[in-house]
Amino acid sequence: MREIVFDTETTGLDPASDRIIEIGCVELNNGVPTGATYETRLDPGRALSPEIVKLTGLTDEDLRGQPAFDAVAEALLAFIGDATLVAHNAEFDRAFLNAELARCGRGPIAPSRCIDTRALALRALPGAGGSLNALCRSFKDHIC
Repeated sequence: MREIVFDTETTGLDPASDRIIEIGCVELNNGVPTGATYETRLDPGRALSPEIVKLTGLTDEDLRGQPAFDAVAEALLAFIGDATLVAHNAEFDRAFLNAELARCGRGPIAPSRCIDTRALALRALPGAGGSLNALCRSFKDHIC
């Protein structure tokens, strides 16, 4: 089974007004990384807030001269193909992808294509918290 594990960085929390500034994808085949990846930074067309710079580590200078989302949409969609998409807090990332796709006249990614590792973690480890940091604390002696 082909899966794409992905994450986005954004200019804020609202897909209607904020933009993706970085996306990274790793291809898995039957749970094993294939070595195929897709990563790009994107110019959001606006200055980043100090909070976003602190959170992401990305600066306006890092994004200057990078493509806009519409310039990479075709390559991104070709990379993900019809694979299942895996993300921590997948609905957040999917909402941003769908907002960006809509802005360039492309159809949305269906919720049924996504696996949300945050939701899985909350069910498997009630009370541990759903953040990646909380999960690392829970598994500190095992994997992190």
